[in-house]
Amino acid sequence: MWEPNQRYPDAAIEILDASFAKYRLPLASIERLATGCRWAEGPVWFGDGRYLLWSDLPNNRILKWEEETGAVGIFRKPSHNANGNTRDRQGRLVTCEHDARRVTRTEYDGTITVLMDRFEGKRLNSPNDVVVKSDGSVWFTDPAFGILGYYEGHRAPQELPTNLYRLEPETGEASVVAADVIAPNGLCFSPDEKLLYVVESRSTPRHILAFDVSASGKQLANKRILIDAGPDGTPDGMRCDVDGNIWAGWGMTEALDGVRIFNPEGRPIGHIHLPERCANLCFGGLHRNRLMTAASHSVYSLYVNTQGAPGG
Repeated sequence: MWEPNQRYPDAAIEILDASFAKYRLPLASIERLATGCRWAEGPVWFGDGRYLLWSDLPNNRILKWEEETGAVGIFRKPSHNANGNTRDRQGRLVTCEHDARRVTRTEYDGTITVLMDRFEGKRLNSPNDVVVKSDGSVWFTDPAFGILGYYEGHRAPQELPTNLYRLEPETGEASVVAADVIAPNGLCFSPDEKLLYVVESRSTPRHILAFDVSASGKQLANKRILIDAGPDGTPDGMRCDVDGNIWAGWGMTEALDGVRIFNPEGRPIGHIHLPERCANLCFGGLHRNRLMTAASHSVYSLYVNTQGAPGG
């Protein structure tokens, strides 16, 4: 049974490299905001409403936590086994839906617009995670996890490779920006958007890849392994802070469950230990300095001494 730490500093926040010390707040500790999920994923912060949304994937719902009251409720059910969520640059919710095999946008009036469900006439697999670049383009990964069984989608034949896509929402123009990533999963841009990081979740070991973004902002080049997760590391969703550090959901063993932090060179500098495997995360709060983590059955938060990069 998890119990909050009653003493400062919180021993669950581990400094692996001296450079991480400045990001730890001595008077901040890990808080559990909600529990009771089957598999928590895709947290996204709405600062204008002071609430967090996240997916409870197998329970086919999106949940909502309100900062002012701490109340937890259902935001959307059914969610079509929603997984990754983000906001576009106009503040609208963008969601990857496993069961419907599509990427959607929730408009200001609550209606849902399908941004993409097919490529070259073939159905997507099960869009997994999504980010929106400053030019408004939507970048998302499309592994086959949701069509392998009935727990987080439904069994169906795979019609397309497990691509990474770039979509122009206003024109509907879509392109494959990477086709050679083994089960692409979480992704995020560096703060200057010159790099895109992508989790390769079925390689052995798992990797976090780095790509250079072209000057046009529409293509990727120079694929390389930035982070080798080792025999037990399981990177999943991730976000960058304003200094370019990568904060990645991590886990699979008691010693590794939580968030692993890497500097821009790919060196591990810190670890936030959680009692559950962390799937995904975002930065929230008034100053984007509150790390929100979706970790298996629960959602946790921790104030840190940095801010999430815009767009994450």
